[in-house]
Amino acid sequence: MVKIGSSLITNDGQGLNLAAIESWMQDFAALRERDIELILVSSGAVAEGMARLGMTQRPHTLHELQAAAAVGQMGLVQAYEQYLQAHRLHSAQILLTHDDLRDRSRYINARSTLCTLLNLGVVPVVNENDTVATDEIRFGDNDNLAALVANLIDADRLIILTDQVGVYNKNPAQYEDAELITNCSAHDPILDLVAGPSHHALGRGGMITKISAARRAQRSGTATIIMSGQTEHALLSVADDDYVGTTIHPTIEAMTARKQWIANQLQVVGKLYLDAGASGVLNSGGASLLAVGVTSVDGDFQRGDLVACMNNDGQEIARGLINYSAAETRQIMGKSSQDIEGILGYVDESELIHRDNLALI
Repeated sequence: MVKIGSSLITNDGQGLNLAAIESWMQDFAALRERDIELILVSSGAVAEGMARLGMTQRPHTLHELQAAAAVGQMGLVQAYEQYLQAHRLHSAQILLTHDDLRDRSRYINARSTLCTLLNLGVVPVVNENDTVATDEIRFGDNDNLAALVANLIDADRLIILTDQVGVYNKNPAQYEDAELITNCSAHDPILDLVAGPSHHALGRGGMITKISAARRAQRSGTATIIMSGQTEHALLSVADDDYVGTTIHPTIEAMTARKQWIANQLQVVGKLYLDAGASGVLNSGGASLLAVGVTSVDGDFQRGDLVACMNNDGQEIARGLINYSAAETRQIMGKSSQDIEGILGYVDESELIHRDNLALI
């Protein structure tokens, strides 16, 4: 995950910093050559819209902010598309709201789409859907959106590019002896003492939101790096482990937090009864649940709901987020994945529950 802030994307509100965008996309291309998958969360839509509309100050009314975002998003996507295509890379625009990542059905849809794009070698460019997401424009930020997407796709790293070198133990603008914090854990108390708000006219975040994002990202085992985006080839320096910035390490191992969330934080709304073969495969770990292993269905659930998986003895052995509704599951249970499209007329996923959305009990 790479997040780039408004202060870097724009030339002090006078349009996009195309030279910087071109340089970052060169890094993206070099990283893709190393088979590193990348998702970009980009701020700057409102700032670019302001420049295109001749606004000299950030609007205060919601409808003006949404109008600026709608206009600016066009230029933002055009820039990324242009510079990625120069390296024969495809981009994809993904507009999300926080509700998309809270609703379980939309959560699965977003995850499936992003994972498919990554498998196809495409670079997804994610932004808040500012024209409808009023909370983000009023109070929110793209730092936490980036963290939510990092949770969504189980990112290894979240890189937040900003106009600061990183997090300091004191305000470097006020104290000459301020020192850069190069490494700390997500729950290190020093982070609460040193974080400050943004004073940039275009941005809505600051170190407070970046540290909040790092703590949110660590829930899926994602490490966060906060560093200057003005450093030449900053992203390549991270890949080479030769960068200057603040690394906030997770206190939870990758995937553990996600499994805990599935197992403990959601309400079970249905049950799937499995044959001995499917039960054995699940108990061995690392496998998805296929429709062929289901013998009966209990409950009325929808795509994205949490269901329990029961063995022959009626004992719960796992629970997970299901890709089909109860009605659909009853039609395809006991059938091969290859038969799903013929039975339903469409296929969302070949698995009933993907292994990444499945927690053993």
